[in-house]
Amino acid sequence: MITQTKETQAALNPNTAWELLKEGNKRFVEQNMANRNLLTQVAETTTGQYPFATILSCIDSRVSAELIFDQGVGDIFSARVAGNIVNPDILGSMEFACKLAGTKIIVVLGHTSCGAVKGACDDAKMGNLTELLSKIRPAVAAVSEPTDESQRTSKNLGFVNAVAEKNVKMTIDNIRKQSPVLKEMEDNGEILVVGGMYDISNGKVNYL
Repeated sequence: MITQTKETQAALNPNTAWELLKEGNKRFVEQNMANRNLLTQVAETTTGQYPFATILSCIDSRVSAELIFDQGVGDIFSARVAGNIVNPDILGSMEFACKLAGTKIIVVLGHTSCGAVKGACDDAKMGNLTELLSKIRPAVAAVSEPTDESQRTSKNLGFVNAVAEKNVKMTIDNIRKQSPVLKEMEDNGEILVVGGMYDISNGKVNYL
């Protein structure tokens, strides 16, 4: 696999960048990962980086974007925070990645059995985690079923996963609402902003 250069990055458009990620996850699921020399890529990126994608994912140890999309050194900007939510710092990082560093796509990646989402479903409170989970709580409220409160907890994985998916969609909405820079780039066709759900049971990304 090539190491991204200024020329290869410029040759990509948002749709081809999306296809590269899809192909990478397919390779990962099929255990047919690309043959690449990571130390060679370390050397080749010493003087600059030209990633083609920005991926916002959870800190969950099972959801490493580089691995599940089968990407190498210098391919993606990886932003990670529990519950894959946005705040001004993450939005600023995304604006840098897209506007200044040239990435073609933003992927908001949730996952099944998300601990942060479980905490939000249970209205957990602990230190600074309380504020973080408050950013996921709107997604809990936005999932209408089940109506039985006893089923709207972390013990109901179907509900947890529905909230995680809703949270991805609401995070994308927040990116568009809270970052005029990224919204303008998307409207101009310079980037795509898309969502996905990673299934921790089989390694597959389902696209939203």
